[in-house]
Order: sequence, then structure tokens, then C-alpha cells
Amino acid sequence: MLRLISRLILRLWGWKVHSDRQKIPSKCVMIAAPHTANSDFILARAAFFVMNIPVKFTIKKEWMFFPFNLILKPLGAIPIDRSPKEAGQKRLSYTEAMTQLLKNSPELVVMVTPEGTRKATAQWKTGFYYTALGAGVPIVLGYLDYGKKIAGTGPVIYPTGDLQKDMREIMRFYSGIQARYPEKFKLDARYMP
Repeated sequence: MLRLISRLILRLWGWKVHSDRQKIPSKCVMIAAPHTANSDFILARAAFFVMNIPVKFTIKKEWMFFPFNLILKPLGAIPIDRSPKEAGQKRLSYTEAMTQLLKNSPELVVMVTPEGTRKATAQWKTGFYYTALGAGVPIVLGYLDYGKKIAGTGPVIYPTGDLQKDMREIMRFYSGIQARYPEKFKLDARYMP
């Protein structure tokens, strides 16, 4: 049903999808970029339903309460609990919690927005990279290109541990993608070739 609704949303908004589903690993970090508007989530979520990619996204456990959980769970929300499991333990960082989640899941495609905000930001957050590296999973480059009205997936990046090299490859790919609000979408200059 959600796939049918998603097809309708994309058709009404004039969008197409492009993905080689066979190349998407069953366990990976999926970048969703650019992220400059609230509607990006609707488009990305709809596109992943249409592409039959079982993408999930993390959310603070505090948000998974009735009635929101009735909407968020079918959309792919996974609650993250970062609190210590035992007295005296430190609170997990979001990256550590996501790394554990991926390590403990036989199959999981988790969507992240590395810009970290819908506002213009000069630096991308690298937690997604360290999550993938720590969990030993690849990074798939998902995108919304407003210039072409295409939602899709690009290259699969296997983190090498060389952040500079791998992020340069990621920036190269996204340099050709147009955001809904181009003035809000910035590539991270630290990793530009």
C-alpha cells in the first residue's frame, strides 16, 4: 500500500526514480542528500518505497510514543536508546549507537542526512562515515536531484579508513546534484578535490 501511495506522490510531483536495486547491499549506510527542505524526506521516503529499498531511519526513542509511533514505525523509524545499560557506563554517542545497531542487525539499510540540517552548512557531519567504518558496511549515495526531478542511488563506497580520500569521492558525486534550495546546499570544502 505504501509503495502504491509513493508511486502516486512521485507521479503527481513529476518525479522519476533511478536505481540499480541489485547493487544495494542488504546492510549499509544510505546517504540522503541534498537535504534543504522538509519535503525532501517525503520524496526520499517515497522513492525508497518505489525502488523497493527497505530503508530505515533512526530517531530518538523519546519520539516513539502513541500516536506518533503509528506513523513513524511504518515509515521506517528505528528508536535509538543511547542511555547506559548499567550504572557507571558512559552514554553512547549517536555514532556508537548506530554502529552497534548495524553490527547487531543481519540486514539494515539506514538512511542519514550528513548535512545535519536543512540550513546552509559549510561542513558535513562525518558520523555516517565512522558508523559505516566501525560496522564494516558500505555507504550508498542516495540523492534527490531537483534539476532533473530524479530520486535515486549512486555509487557504493566502501570506507577505506582514509576519510579525506573517501569524502572527496562523495563530494565529487554530489557536486552534480541540484537541491530544492541550491543556496542552502553546500559541499564540504575540506574534502573538495
